[in-house]
Amino acid sequence: MFQYRHVLVRLRAGDSERDIARSRLMGRQKLAALRALAAAQGWLDPDKALPDEAALVAVFGERRRASTTISTVEPHRELVQQWLLAGVGGKAIHAALCRQHGYTGSYSSVTRMVQALRAALPRETTVRLSFEPGEAAQVDFGAGPILIHPDGHPRRTWAFVMTLAYSRHQYVEFVWDQTVATWLGCHRRAFEWFGAVPARILIDNAKCAITRACAKDPQVQRAYAECAEGYGFKIDACPPHDPQKKGIVEAGVKYVKNNFLPTRTFRDLADLNTQARHWVMTEAGTRTHGTTHAQPLALFALEQAHLQALPAIAPDLGTWHRVTLHRDCHVKFARSLYSAPFTLVGKILWLRATDNAVALFEEYRHVASHLRARQPGQRMTIADHLPPHAQAFFARDRHWCITQAARIGVSCQRLIEHLLGDRIVERLRGVQGLLQLAQQYDPVRLEAACARAIAHDSPHYRTVKTILATGADLRVEPPLLIPAVYSASRFARDAASLFASPQQDLLH
Repeated sequence: MFQYRHVLVRLRAGDSERDIARSRLMGRQKLAALRALAAAQGWLDPDKALPDEAALVAVFGERRRASTTISTVEPHRELVQQWLLAGVGGKAIHAALCRQHGYTGSYSSVTRMVQALRAALPRETTVRLSFEPGEAAQVDFGAGPILIHPDGHPRRTWAFVMTLAYSRHQYVEFVWDQTVATWLGCHRRAFEWFGAVPARILIDNAKCAITRACAKDPQVQRAYAECAEGYGFKIDACPPHDPQKKGIVEAGVKYVKNNFLPTRTFRDLADLNTQARHWVMTEAGTRTHGTTHAQPLALFALEQAHLQALPAIAPDLGTWHRVTLHRDCHVKFARSLYSAPFTLVGKILWLRATDNAVALFEEYRHVASHLRARQPGQRMTIADHLPPHAQAFFARDRHWCITQAARIGVSCQRLIEHLLGDRIVERLRGVQGLLQLAQQYDPVRLEAACARAIAHDSPHYRTVKTILATGADLRVEPPLLIPAVYSASRFARDAASLFASPQQDLLH
């Protein structure tokens, strides 16, 4: 309406239609029509006030001629509106109408209908969030380049990005996975990169951080909750399907993917992260940000004083896992085995794993601790966790058997050393059974039975047990009837006479 008001001012000042048309405000034919309408309304009288906007709109407002053509999509208006509200695109709507409802109209007709329906929908509104220095950081993952994994196969990398909401200074690290351990480790290295901790971390609902997504009452991963408690920050999870709440880091991830990755090549993951850190400090940190109109590193110098200090001792970050204690008194984690008390066999336990240790809990009661296995398949066992009979079996090894035999006697020790020295059959169980006979019989009798078995050249467990059972070790053997003293000459002569011939006897 400003154009009409300006023309009225010039007409009231006495300018001709030719002069007004020459200034390109309005054509001469339209000027003539406007002069006639203005004269009828009495607006050309210099003594009267100019009309207001409402009066001008009432007279000169645009009057569109109603279309008399009915759209070919009109019979399907409600269906198109349902699809549009469900997020279906225009081409898909046109294809569905042709395929399912026999529609023969053009795609342009569907487009005009979609545009009209969208114009009638209420407009979405939003507000831009602002943050004070040190108040918050936003975290997200983004797809990285494909590199050769140490196992020799190509694998996708993932970019972990933490952006300070006030200064827009970033921490960027590329990793192989999005596990809980990786998530916690990236947080620790990000805080060390900034040299401080923000008061709040805005995240989405990734499984490594949130186990149950909910706008009002999200359930935080147990290990991530410990991390937040140790470093002193609060976890602020976005509502489900609403990533705009952390739009700063969303834009930061796009900036990494569009500015850093396309123009570079990388040998391996270490080279990728080295180049990323250099890029953050030399290019991303020194650019003039499009929103703040300042360099992120310059704003970070101001923000750093408002961040929380790192804890004096870094928290021991661990991941929690639900495991079952199997019948062999071990749980399985990361392809290694860890023992727990045999009384808990079949129960579900909580396992907390750190870089150096593994701890097992029954609910909140600590039941076992182990050093972290360094090789797949390694078995970490505490003997006290095994049932009594298993403890007894493993405790009675070869060294224990020989030591116990020496306490019983020399014959017992000789017999057991003979059995353990068998080069064909493993006789450890027989030796253990032989030593158990000392509990049923007196050790003195066991020593005598072993001596008797050796004397009869039958050093076996069955022989010793039979001797003790029959009481043969208690019987006194009669002495052998052998002369006490023999003369060498007589023994030699008697022996010679045994082989003498009859002729020689006759000579004597």
